[in-house]
Amino acid sequence: MLRITIVDSSNEAVKIRVEGRLTGLWVEELRRSCDMHGLGDGVRLTLDLADVPFVDATGIEFLKTLRGRCVTLLDPSSFVAEQLKDVAPCGDIGGLD
Repeated sequence: MLRITIVDSSNEAVKIRVEGRLTGLWVEELRRSCDMHGLGDGVRLTLDLADVPFVDATGIEFLKTLRGRCVTLLDPSSFVAEQLKDVAPCGDIGGLD
């Protein structure tokens, strides 16, 4: 199960907290949430990943795509951060700098 919560939202920025395992069909659910909250409309999107203990290969690919689109990824686990370390640094990954 994956819980997706809008923590903060304005016309310029949206912060989403993600909790649980980012796997399988939940990746598509997160994709829909990101699209619904302005990813394509120039809104600055931040995902708080502090409560995501595991991400499967599909989820990692999606997070790489988001990072390439300048989405900020906050507090990923060391496992997730390691998987994303070679992605172009358009977005921010908290704790990797």
